[in-house]
Amino acid sequence: MRFKIITNVLGLIVEVVSLFMLLPLGWAVLDKSPDVRPIFISMMIGVTLGAILLLIGGRLSREEMRPKEALVAVGLSWVLASAIGALPFWLSGAVPSFADAFFESVSGFTTTGATVLANIEANSRGILFWRSLTHWLGGMGIIVLGLAVLPFLGVGGRQLFRAEVPGPVPEKLTPRIHQTALLLWGVYVLLTALETLLLYLGGLSFFEALTHTFGTVATGGFSTLNGSVGQYNSVYVDVVITIFMFIAGANFALHYKLMKKDFTAWWRDEEFRFYLYIVLGSIATISFVLLKNQIYSSLAETARYVSFQVVSILTTTGFVTADFEQWPAYAQLLLLILMLIGGCAGSTGGGMKVVRVMVLLKHAGIELKKLIHPRAHYSMRLNKEVVEKDVILSITAFFSLYMIVFVVAFLSLSLMGLDLISSVTAVTATLGNVGPGLGVVGPMDNYSTLEAPVKWILSFCMLFGRLELYPMMALFLPDSWKK
Repeated sequence: MRFKIITNVLGLIVEVVSLFMLLPLGWAVLDKSPDVRPIFISMMIGVTLGAILLLIGGRLSREEMRPKEALVAVGLSWVLASAIGALPFWLSGAVPSFADAFFESVSGFTTTGATVLANIEANSRGILFWRSLTHWLGGMGIIVLGLAVLPFLGVGGRQLFRAEVPGPVPEKLTPRIHQTALLLWGVYVLLTALETLLLYLGGLSFFEALTHTFGTVATGGFSTLNGSVGQYNSVYVDVVITIFMFIAGANFALHYKLMKKDFTAWWRDEEFRFYLYIVLGSIATISFVLLKNQIYSSLAETARYVSFQVVSILTTTGFVTADFEQWPAYAQLLLLILMLIGGCAGSTGGGMKVVRVMVLLKHAGIELKKLIHPRAHYSMRLNKEVVEKDVILSITAFFSLYMIVFVVAFLSLSLMGLDLISSVTAVTATLGNVGPGLGVVGPMDNYSTLEAPVKWILSFCMLFGRLELYPMMALFLPDSWKK
């Protein structure tokens, strides 16, 4: 383990994250807010810490980073970025403790959207902008951001890219990692600009349009309103955000191909088609159940609320326009399953990812066929290409580890006195980076009433989920730290 290489990565990432605090500082100065001082102090602490780490690391090495070094660097980068990101919340007094501030910061960077702020609208625009900006920075990935703006991180960038980008097989769009990161961020910025414009034209202020766009394209879910998106009570806003949540939940490599005039890229992709079928099937069945139980007065109203909530939950955005805790049990259970599935590989969505679910289902189907025809040979194909056994084993192992982390976290919360429904859904919602669950963490509630130890556990659930287990697990394995 070459600690200087890791220290350099940490220093550079801390510097980038800290300098982005200039943006919320600008809002605070514009509003002559008392939060100018805490935001500025937070930024200076981060810049100073980053400089110290770079001094410790010394001259940047031109050696390729090893896989275990990349895993440790990514895991530590996210923990450290979350700690620095917590400072504005803590120093401004927006939250009562550092545990709350860390939870809010982790929730932002991991695009979970779970909040401990009981009265969101009571906070200044500087604090709320930083809160939403953490979504946007974490959505595409802080390491990918570093690779985009700091080309010299490209040394070892391939390993860093693989360790952070969600999905079993991160797709490189160009031979150079720096160029790939730039292209991904280019698509990301373009979608951000487009949605911000559409929401602004729909009557939202520039501040609200921008912050809600951050929460949408990053599939985060932080809103500047206590009642989330539902507080607007606007069909136009619901439709715009639903469309962009759906786009953000798909593989960004497909969006880039579409922009290159490959107009069939979406439909040729087997994962995208399955993603679309899950959305349409869930909307249809939940709408049927709600209409049968006369939850809403018309088909149009039902379709509006169900479409928004299905896409919001599947993409792990977590925006809310309806209290789905009041929906029938079938609807709640299906939404819980969608939380586990999550978005597509290469998207900003969380969860286990659609492609992994596809591979697991196909693998189960092949095993059933083998029971009937033991001597037959079957191969799994995805997008007309054979899926190697190593990939299948890797996905199976990921699923097993995901369930182990889920069970351990759930049992830990239960031991602390949290009820069954709240424990299960809180872990599901944080590990899947969704946000709202059921019970005391339901869509009309928040995480503020939970005890500090519970918040720490859920904070690490969010990090485990966003980084897809391995980078965080590497931090706790003794072998990771051996030379």
